[in-house]
Amino acid sequence: MKLRSLIEQIQYLELVNVNDYSIDVENVSYNSKTTRPNDIFVCIVGEHTDGHEYFQEAVNNGAVVCIVEKILNSDIPQIVVRSTQETLADLAIILNGNSSTSLNLIGVTGTNGKTTVSHLIQKIIEDQKGNCALIGTLGYKYSSADDYYATGHTTPQAPELQSIFADVKYNKQISNVVMEVSSHALAQHRVKGCDFNGAVFTNLTQDHLDFHITMHNYFMAKAKLFENLATGDFAVINVDDEYGVKLKNIISPSAMIYTYALNSSADFMAKDVKYSSKGASFKCVTPKETIKVNLKMNGVFSVYNVLAALTVAYAMQLDIKKAVKSIEPLSGVAGRFEVIHNDPMVIVDYAHTPDGLKNILMSARGLKTSKGKLICVFGCGGDRDVTKRPQMGAIAEELADKVILTSDNPRSENPQQIIADILSGFKSTKDVIVELDRESAIKAAHKIAKKEDVIVIAGKGHEDYQILKDTTIHFDDREEVRKIFK
Repeated sequence: MKLRSLIEQIQYLELVNVNDYSIDVENVSYNSKTTRPNDIFVCIVGEHTDGHEYFQEAVNNGAVVCIVEKILNSDIPQIVVRSTQETLADLAIILNGNSSTSLNLIGVTGTNGKTTVSHLIQKIIEDQKGNCALIGTLGYKYSSADDYYATGHTTPQAPELQSIFADVKYNKQISNVVMEVSSHALAQHRVKGCDFNGAVFTNLTQDHLDFHITMHNYFMAKAKLFENLATGDFAVINVDDEYGVKLKNIISPSAMIYTYALNSSADFMAKDVKYSSKGASFKCVTPKETIKVNLKMNGVFSVYNVLAALTVAYAMQLDIKKAVKSIEPLSGVAGRFEVIHNDPMVIVDYAHTPDGLKNILMSARGLKTSKGKLICVFGCGGDRDVTKRPQMGAIAEELADKVILTSDNPRSENPQQIIADILSGFKSTKDVIVELDRESAIKAAHKIAKKEDVIVIAGKGHEDYQILKDTTIHFDDREEVRKIFK
């Protein structure tokens, strides 16, 4: 595309320092190391780095134009804009054909449940409308039967995201996409310009306050997903969550709003909920009928996730009974309340927030016998919200019979300090074991566990790596459990 045509479509231009408007631009880049000839390089101002400091490397690699927020000391053609993050999204849409406008795009946001809800929606849509692509924490894939392709983020940066949309629409001929939308992505404009037909809110509990600072900011970032819903679009909201109630009251009246809950009046409700070692069961009360649901998945969070997915099916005017049949055989998503071993039962889960840990431990307690004990192995990530650490310690002490504290992804922080922060939430440490090495922590759980016990290993779930101070190593909780408990 000619530079002139691109410039005409860029919003919030402040200064254009260009002599030759006939320059050919082939792609947009924000990483100087991966910039290619004829790219337009966008100097992103991020949390930890400033792309303005790396423009020369991008130019050396072939960039022909730079998008900036401040003038560079260079002869390279420059375009000054209000926000390079917003402009990156605009350029990605332009250069990839604005594909989301011709897709049935559903976004799922919330602190917990995004991954599972997205996978449930994908399966329901596929069984009634054909292939549905999925984008999220585990990567992206074109159908439920496909393997994942890595993205590096729950919600990819705009150029990668728009490229996936174009590939899904034009190469794979797929019309439906369900995707997880993180609060970081919303705050950083990664999904700016995406044409969502539906949006789902699962819940909001404390997380990411190292980035958002306050829960209000966190909520307002989530709310961005719902701002541009228009006539014919829909919102699906958990009204058992106080932030869901707030969100319901600020969505445009032109969009259709559908609600779900266990404890409040809603369009979709779960009644007579029962949990057993075989899974959860409940009566799903819909606006038209009551349907019995028997899940292989377990825990109250699974009931909420299923309600969200069934409400989406209703909003899309799909057959709810068929949707239930699609969901009932599913055993869940990798690393989400995944039972890896029995006798003792060992559950691996991604729970890394206070609310997530509480839900997992409460569900696990319901699976143990009266003679069994609940053992919890967990840690907290480094360079992340410090205030949730003592809260998670208090929750573990209250709900588990034995706690083994270990490293999660310590990153640049001292693992001992992370453990100390968690321990500050305990009233007593008599039932606490500290083992910084995660493999040794799982071995410690194996050593003390009896056949009737239940072990929860929380925090990393599907992750097959551990981020240390100077390196990232291969580490998978599920692999370790299979090896140690074989």
